[in-house]
Order: sequence, then C-alpha cells, then structure tokens
Amino acid sequence: MTTAALPRALADRGRSTKPRPWGQISAQLFLISASILWLLPIAFALYVALRPYSETQKLGYVSLPHSLTLKNFSDAWTQSDMLRFFLNSVYITVPAVIVTLGLASALAFVLTRVNIKINIALLILFTAGNLLPQQVIITPLYRIYLQVHLPGLLTGGSGLLYNSILGLVVINVSFQLGFCVFVLSNFMRTLPGEMYEAAVVDGAGVWTRYWRLTLPLCRPALAALATLLTTWIYNDFFWAITLMSSGDKRPVTSALANLQGQFVSNQNLIAAAALIAAVPTLVVYVLLQKQFIAGLALGSSKG
Repeated sequence: MTTAALPRALADRGRSTKPRPWGQISAQLFLISASILWLLPIAFALYVALRPYSETQKLGYVSLPHSLTLKNFSDAWTQSDMLRFFLNSVYITVPAVIVTLGLASALAFVLTRVNIKINIALLILFTAGNLLPQQVIITPLYRIYLQVHLPGLLTGGSGLLYNSILGLVVINVSFQLGFCVFVLSNFMRTLPGEMYEAAVVDGAGVWTRYWRLTLPLCRPALAALATLLTTWIYNDFFWAITLMSSGDKRPVTSALANLQGQFVSNQNLIAAAALIAAVPTLVVYVLLQKQFIAGLALGSSKG
C-alpha cells in the first residue's frame, strides 16, 4: 500500500466503525416488528392446534399448556376427508395457473411486440379488469353459469358450467388474466428491440420470436407470477362456495367448513386443518423462491 493510499484506508476504516444512522435502525426495527406481527397469528394457530380440546375448554386458549399433542392434525386429516379436497384443489389450481400464464404471455407478446392499432386500448382493458370487484358481478355470473350447458365429461357429470371444476378454472383464469398481462407486458417492454430486429432479419416468424426468444427470457417473471397465482387460486374461497354446490367437488379451503359444527366448534381441530391446508403453498414458494425473488427484482435492474 502506498503512502498516499494509507490515510484514505484509515479514513474508510474510521467511517465503517461509526454507529449506524437512526434511519437504518428505525427501518430494521420496523421490519422486525412487522415480521413479529405477521408471524404471531401463525404461531398462535400452531399453539392452539397442538393443545388438546379438553384442556382449552377448561383453561382457555390464552393459557399455559399442560400437554401438547399431534392428535388434532390426524383427526383433521381424517374427519374432513382432506385428501380428496387436496386433489380437488390440484385439479383447479394447476390447469388455471398453466392456462393463465400461457394466455397472458401470448397476449403480452402481441401487445408489446406486434404492431396493431388497438394495443394500448387492449392493455387498458385488461388492466381495468383488475379493478372490478368480484362481488359486483356475482349475480349475473351465477345466472350465466346456470345457463351454460357442457358435455358431462367436461363438467364431471353435472352438465352445467355451474357446480363443476371446469367452471372454477374458467373464472379464476378470467380474473387473474388481466394482472398477468399487465405484469408481463411491462417486463417484455424492457427486452431490447434490437434482438427482435435481428431475429426478423434471420427469418424468424412471430411464433419463433414468442416461443424461442421471449419465453426463455421471461422465466423469472413467469416463476414469480406462478407463485402468486398458485397462492391466490389455491386459497380462493369466494368462488368455491358461490359457483360450487357439491361439497365433494369443492377445494380444500371450503373443506375446513366441514369441521364447523352447528352449535359447537372445535377450534383446535380447525386450526390444525388450516395449517395442513397451508402446506402446499409453502412448498411452492420454497421450490420457486429464487425465481420469485428474481422476478420481483427485475424492475430495479432494468433501465
């Protein structure tokens, strides 16, 4: 190290030992407090699920435990027939996520990379669809579902779009499509136009530019959207109880209602079932964690 660089290194070392500004300390305290507030209900649900029902009836839910047990989890799994409802959620969530991402990526590509006069109008239309509350259209939508007749093979024997897994897939795709088109179109605008010009010069058609050029570059964004869509569609409760009348076809979120008694409710059992129902979304997030974080950080690194 030269003589001129020595004072600069000492100065940098002195600055590194200075106490952190109050702004950074306040931000960290805020994040810690927010994390505690977010985890507190989950921790309390786990605490209730591990306690026997007889003990909480006698001592109350906010009390020190005398014993802990996993029996509530096994009872919740068997009494609610949760495996069947898990499969129902898979039959709804997986096709809905795949179809939504496929349609959204294709629409976003057309809106950003194919020159047509109504691109902006279509993007506004898809974006405006996100602002429409579900409860506003539930009555006309309910009547439409009762009027649409489909082959029994597609509807599970009901013959109607109502009370069918296909109906829930359709409504989830419809309501999630606008948000995904908005996100993907904004991301695709950041891709360099020179790349597409070179592809056109090389003779690449629209399908080649979409399938081989655009989709591989959109993997982080697609993974982030897949994580969000899986969580939203899997946790849906409104459409499941409105457009589905048969209890054996409903997803796992509505299966928790099977544990609710008419006069007495075993909250320990319901807490255990709710924690079991939350496991698949945690698994999806863990598997797609890196891609999800990368997808959220894309906008900060794009000029």
